Amino acid sequence: MANKQIVDARGLSCPQPVLMTKKAIESGEKSYEILVDNGTARENVTRFATNAGFKVAVTEDGDNYRLTLTK
Repeated sequence: MANKQIVDARGLSCPQPVLMTKKAIESGEKSYEILVDNGTARENVTRFATNAGFKVAVTEDGDNYRLTLTK
């Protein structure tokens, strides 16, 4: 199984979480875990990842969201 790259974008407002996700995806891994703490970032990262060809699974943990991206 390939390593999962984790991007912690909690506490950041858009577009920063999307830019961090884009940079991570450019590394060429097959799966990523993106941590965000607001709905706007969750929606924007989900949209970006979907457009980049990833499947996105969202897990809600209190005020935090864990987005698991897989090819």
